[in-house]
Amino acid sequence: MSPARPEGSATRGTTHPNRLRRMDRWIAVAHAPALRRAPRAPRGPLAVDLGFGAAPWTAVELLARLRRVRPDARVTGVEIEQARVEAALPWARPGLSFLRGGFELPLPGGERPLLIRAANVLRQYPEEAVPAAWARLCGRLAPGGLLVEGTCDEIGRRHVWVALGPEGPRTVTFAARLAGLLAPSELAERLPKALIHRNVPGEAVHAFLRDFDRAWAAAAPYAAFGARQRWVHAVRALSCDWPLTGGPGRWRQGEVTLAWSALAPRGW
Repeated sequence: MSPARPEGSATRGTTHPNRLRRMDRWIAVAHAPALRRAPRAPRGPLAVDLGFGAAPWTAVELLARLRRVRPDARVTGVEIEQARVEAALPWARPGLSFLRGGFELPLPGGERPLLIRAANVLRQYPEEAVPAAWARLCGRLAPGGLLVEGTCDEIGRRHVWVALGPEGPRTVTFAARLAGLLAPSELAERLPKALIHRNVPGEAVHAFLRDFDRAWAAAAPYAAFGARQRWVHAVRALSCDWPLTGGPGRWRQGEVTLAWSALAPRGW
């Protein structure tokens, strides 16, 4: 049974179909080994879409994308507002459910999910509330689980997220629709709450975006071959000084991922 007072505050509820496609695409690749290893009986691996908003599109889409990796994957959408849960219930079906809750994740039987996706949830909170929220959610993960927390624009063109395991933050990923991108630093406005106030001189994220812009400018001649080629060459140059993960296959998707330790705010 859902608690009378879920932990947390209601989000604005803004949501659009396909808004989280970049995050989901990354999850389906980065978390695929854990999804495939998860037990098949009696039920498949569970993912939570925390704060799915005023409409259930993101939960519906997450299920479809995870089932390309694990056909028996399940998704539970969790919302703090009962009215949003009730509006989503007509979309429920085997493998897709909705319930009222917050950071405590009141899943039936105390089940621990293999994935928690919290997109555009912590943006309204003060920065000092982030470590506790991360710890609360990571403490609910199943062994080998993953928390993905970040922020995107209204239609998913620009997105930045942090991936965390039970031990804490691991990586930060920047993802963008490259057409129309003037400079990588445009992603700064979509930094997650843990980083958005740290985009100032003296902080690592500010230095990273500064270097990214310089690499992007140096790669300008490749723009003749398209924005994708310019991005790939800029990221390759960036990899000389920053601990990037992945490779050209992910870069061509308009992504760049690096270790959290490289961008961690001072004092964390």
